[in-house]
Amino acid sequence: MDASLPQLTAMPDPQFVMTAEGRRIATYSWGDESSPTVLAVHGFASSCRDNWVNTGWVRDLLNAGYRVLGVDQLGHGASDKPREAAEYAMSALVQDLVTVLDTYLLDTVRYAGYSLGARVGWQLAVQAPEHVECAVLGGIPDGRPLARLDIGQAREYALHGTPVDDPVTRNYATLAERVEGNDLLALIALAEGMRHGGDADPDVSRPPRQRILFATGTKDAIIEESRLLAAATPNGEFVELPGRHHFNAPGSRVFREAAIGFFGARD
Repeated sequence: MDASLPQLTAMPDPQFVMTAEGRRIATYSWGDESSPTVLAVHGFASSCRDNWVNTGWVRDLLNAGYRVLGVDQLGHGASDKPREAAEYAMSALVQDLVTVLDTYLLDTVRYAGYSLGARVGWQLAVQAPEHVECAVLGGIPDGRPLARLDIGQAREYALHGTPVDDPVTRNYATLAERVEGNDLLALIALAEGMRHGGDADPDVSRPPRQRILFATGTKDAIIEESRLLAAATPNGEFVELPGRHHFNAPGSRVFREAAIGFFGARD
């Protein structure tokens, strides 16, 4: 066995942060607390371990001198997994992160987010700019997240094993089942909840003002929409991840190296 494997995949015990709604959010901390902190927030149907630890991000960020604070978003990983759509409004997911930062007594962080985590990161940077020094947003969707998921088919599959005809919904179900411990009904509730509220879509008329690096795979269907979001951001930059699609982009070395270089840059 490769001796570096334990370092790559080791997880500390989760430290739970309680939200105002009484939900537990699992958090994980690596590195020296006096070092600059990167808040790492994963994508839909993923987890901190799946998105950031198994792909080498935590290892490389630690080697670059950062502290890493990872989060399992509500409905994922070791966090609570309610099955009510109302629990998953964008404003609630953003507030969860603010609560985490307040609990850890962190005024501002560098932010790393992928897919859903990138979408939430955009909103955090807009709504609570004092908390985000700069951000790396990978695979950020333009338009209502998870909007193409057929909720009815997904729920019938989760409850009764009914075969899924819709290819997009089938892909999401496969993605959800890939990560151990996922609750498909909770993830369906998240997809449904993200459709409600006027702040579900990125508002290009009110983009983040911080330095933002956008990164998307060249084989990802949303790459052009991601470019448009970068172009609409006053201090936005864009990097392509060669040969990567939406589901394997977090493992890209180009992605990790670009992010670490971006975090280390000074105006």
